[in-house]
Amino acid sequence: MTRVAIADDHDLFREGLRQLLERSGEFEVVAEAGNAADTMRCVRQFDFDVLVLDLAMPGRSGVDLVRQVKAERADLPILVLSMHAEDQYAVRALAAGASAYLTKGSRAEVVQQALRRLASGGRYIGERVAELLAQGGRPAASRSDVRRLSNREFQVMMALVAGESVTEIAGRLHLSVKTISTHKTNVLHKLACRSLAELVRYAIDNDLTDRPPERVPPGS
Repeated sequence: MTRVAIADDHDLFREGLRQLLERSGEFEVVAEAGNAADTMRCVRQFDFDVLVLDLAMPGRSGVDLVRQVKAERADLPILVLSMHAEDQYAVRALAAGASAYLTKGSRAEVVQQALRRLASGGRYIGERVAELLAQGGRPAASRSDVRRLSNREFQVMMALVAGESVTEIAGRLHLSVKTISTHKTNVLHKLACRSLAELVRYAIDNDLTDRPPERVPPGS
């Protein structure tokens, strides 16, 4: 029996995934978490074989959370199960230490196959992820700009799009406001955005955020 922990901030999704896995008779869900802090508590307190991790939870961002988990349990396989397309996050997640990346639109049998592979000590690389890795992590030309961002710039961009101010980001990341402002300037320049509104629009157009189009500031 493969012991699994599920970290996702949607109760209904966790419940559905738990039932799906346990009905198979191969998996037992031994821990659940709804945010980054609870995820780390599960990692420290429970014994399980694979962590199923969402990237968009309250607290530490997904890729950073992958790194934190691996720093404490280097041998723990992580299956990232995200709503975001492979083009945007898969290579970053794998580079941070994840063993597999799947979208939430994946078929149940694919998720189970990935969990089996990870529990046996392997990795699961789907066709699209393999294609991205073969390209050196570069997505299609229409989405190439975001790959020019450093990991820190990417983190700052996602925080800005989520509505955090420069001051809030600086406090959370323990960096100076000047440093975050520089990152913001670099992000806008690299993505050819003239304002934060255009950056939000870019994020929506490229499936980087859950934020619906109607919330984009007018005039973007």
